[in-house]
Amino acid sequence: MENHHHHPAGETDSAAMAELLDLDAEVLHSYLSEVIAWVHELAGDLPRRRILDLGSGTGTGALALVQRFEGAEVIALDISAQLLDRLRDKARDLGVADRVHTVQADLDAAWPAIDTVDLVWASSSLHHMADPHRVLTEAFATIRSGGLLAVAEMDAFPRFLPDDLGLGRPGLEARCHAAVAEGLADEVPHLGSDWGPRLNKAGFTIEAERHFAIDLTPPLPASAGRYAQASLRRIRSGLDGRMSADDLATLDTLIDSDGPDCVLRRGDLAVRTARTVWVARRP
Repeated sequence: MENHHHHPAGETDSAAMAELLDLDAEVLHSYLSEVIAWVHELAGDLPRRRILDLGSGTGTGALALVQRFEGAEVIALDISAQLLDRLRDKARDLGVADRVHTVQADLDAAWPAIDTVDLVWASSSLHHMADPHRVLTEAFATIRSGGLLAVAEMDAFPRFLPDDLGLGRPGLEARCHAAVAEGLADEVPHLGSDWGPRLNKAGFTIEAERHFAIDLTPPLPASAGRYAQASLRRIRSGLDGRMSADDLATLDTLIDSDGPDCVLRRGDLAVRTARTVWVARRP
């Protein structure tokens, strides 16, 4: 879950997004470690000197890659200056600032000049692109012959709540997700796409495709509650007029950090989500 906006956001929105991305990385760290290890294995004996992270966000992928691929440098590309600032701070704290280079750029616009890379990583960023084929074509041109592209995408937004909340609104989260999907159909039409054919069309050869089902059950660490709260707050921001007043009031109760029914205080939260990862090679 790296870059979730390809258009500039205000500072307040960037701060909320940064928090959500960092919580996603913390709560789903086992998934990320497994994916990075798998990509590392698929890379085999190929050169791993230069890696490009498309839509790097706060650096979840970039920092995992630079630590796993010993000696490699990572170019982290994102549109948000605030998120890139956060990434640089983290790289400094980890002692890898000399191997992580940030570039502020809009993937939907003309790309900056980037030297040939050995691996491109794109996690939860392609579905935000206005023209994913153009972005994949740019990526193809940037990767050296024999190099790899790893695309990780959400099948759907994470879910956290039991069906019976005990608040008189059974099925609330399912209705929230249905309303969100309806609202995003035009804004992010590529969410949930099968990227295999798109990668082939751009000239890549699919090396592997893997589905990751994530189901974390109670008891969960406190970070899971904060992750649920941040995720539900982001969903809530687009639901006015799309759900009943009772549903919205219950959702507000769940994300209110002062209330006894807030997700931060519930012991029945889970984290359920699914990601698909495609690894493709430039012939």
